[in-house]
Amino acid sequence: QVQLVESGGGLVQAGDSLRLSCAASGLTFSSYAMGWFRQVPGKEREFVARITYRGAYRYYADFVKGRFTISRDNGKNMVWLQMDSLNPEDTAVYYCAAGSVVGQPSRVDYWGQGTQVTVSS
Repeated sequence: QVQLVESGGGLVQAGDSLRLSCAASGLTFSSYAMGWFRQVPGKEREFVARITYRGAYRYYADFVKGRFTISRDNGKNMVWLQMDSLNPEDTAVYYCAAGSVVGQPSRVDYWGQGTQVTVSS
């Protein structure tokens, strides 16, 4: 059974940083691209960042470029999202994702349960 378990969310102030973690199990981790998405109530889930199988390539949504960094460790079956310079518009539930590409929700094979990030002004 595949499990993606996120952690690290919370309530922070604008300008602060958070580091989200995702622990994967039940899959051959190094065979999957990994990504992060986010969703706010009433809106579609949107792409935030993704990283290829061995971490050679990373891609980001325009609204997080220069502020967020995705990384992975295939030896630990972990992926992280370092979020700096947070602003209130970053408030959302953040989801870890695994799949062949994970550039959009329809390409995701597995989802985590999500972790809430709230940024106060």
